[in-house]
Amino acid sequence: MAGALVVIPARYGSTRLPGKALLAETGRPLVVHTLERARRATRVTRVVVATDDERIRAAVERYGGAVVMTAPDHASGTDRVAEAARTAAEDIVLNLQGDEPEVDPALIDTLVAATARWPEADIVTAAVAFPDPAAADDPDAVKVVVDAGGRALYFSRARIPFVRASPAAPARLHVGLYAFRREALLRFAGLAPARLEQTEKLEQLRALEHGMVVRVVDWPHGHAGIDTLEDYRRFVMRSREGE
Repeated sequence: MAGALVVIPARYGSTRLPGKALLAETGRPLVVHTLERARRATRVTRVVVATDDERIRAAVERYGGAVVMTAPDHASGTDRVAEAARTAAEDIVLNLQGDEPEVDPALIDTLVAATARWPEADIVTAAVAFPDPAAADDPDAVKVVVDAGGRALYFSRARIPFVRASPAAPARLHVGLYAFRREALLRFAGLAPARLEQTEKLEQLRALEHGMVVRVVDWPHGHAGIDTLEDYRRFVMRSREGE
């Protein structure tokens, strides 16, 4: 059937913040916040959490969420998403990380619509203007450069491109939300890690190095992911201020 499936990969053993999927100082686990945001998208057929952890499964199901149990040895969240989507009927599969509780549901809808509009695209993702110019030098802030038609040319942790003649660098800050055509997702998951991917530790470079078409949507604002305890505490404060 036609439609769009959001898969939220969630594991317990985060390197920088173990157990973050289940942090619940707001009254609900972090992964449930992300699930609830995704459910607000109007162009989505289903939302599921993909995990190998029974604690995460129990927490999600306690709030009425759907869970797909996956193998414990996946190298990346994308591999976990691909396993969850292998038997799915939807044409479009979105990979939404479980630590993005403030993702805009309208961005999810925009990526679904763009994927349907661009039949040549294997993957559609998003980028925003740098909120802080200093982020251009931050290796944790991933940059993307696109061609005149919005097709990704390169992603990098470095400041790109080198600015020699103009102060107006065309790079934008990448937003790590991906809409895949289902067959492209399964093909991507079957590819070996590529040289550029291993060099920069950016999985999306595997797609470019293997000739897959990645289109990039311009979006007006970013959202904060949760990587550290400090990130989480700031999210808790924002949540309480919004009540």
